[in-house]
Amino acid sequence: MRKHILTAVRAHAAAEYPRECCGLVVQIGRRQQYRRCRNLAEGAAGADRFELDPADYAAAEDLGTIVGVVHSHPDATSRASDADVALCNAGSVPWYILSWPEGDLNMLTPCVGVPPLEGRPFVHGTDYDCYGLIRGFYQLEYGVTLPDFPRVDDWWNRGENLYMKLFREAGFEEARGPLQRGDVILMQVRAPEANHGGVYLGDGQMLHHLYGLLSAPVAYGGYWQDRTALVVRYKGAT
Repeated sequence: MRKHILTAVRAHAAAEYPRECCGLVVQIGRRQQYRRCRNLAEGAAGADRFELDPADYAAAEDLGTIVGVVHSHPDATSRASDADVALCNAGSVPWYILSWPEGDLNMLTPCVGVPPLEGRPFVHGTDYDCYGLIRGFYQLEYGVTLPDFPRVDDWWNRGENLYMKLFREAGFEEARGPLQRGDVILMQVRAPEANHGGVYLGDGQMLHHLYGLLSAPVAYGGYWQDRTALVVRYKGAT
């Protein structure tokens, strides 16, 4: 990060403290400029997370090319959170995290390609949730890019029923006959509708990513079989 950009970021972090500040580094011709953005996270939530104002992002894009996303960690280290890693990997530019008032700077670089399927931390609405894992499996296994449907946390308690409403749009149909590798198992876990998905690997194993845990294969049977609402298969799969 260039010296004048770091100076501007530090001034922004100090002005917003104890809330997180957020902003963008914009390339305008041969020079770079730091653009302060509003953190839309409400109330106390703004002290430990940020929600960058889309209008500010659009205004920065009008000026030039966005080459960095910046935010502060008030009264904390510059170590990236699970959400920081997931959201950085979802984009194409580096993320910069400034601890404040300590002043240490950490840079994250987006992961190239599909992240490893096992050992992912859970961050809902990104490649690091159960549907994100299904998308990653299909990209690596079959070279198929499934739609990245928007999904806001707790959708299963608002009657949105996303898995059941969207599996056909994603290219799946109800599975017939014995389970096959690549079948997607839709489950109802402590919710009024199917809210969790996993991929059948064969030999009685299912790959899934449950809230609060790292993604991993598990034995498919017992608890998970009892909670299965539907098994779907990608069209054309053999």
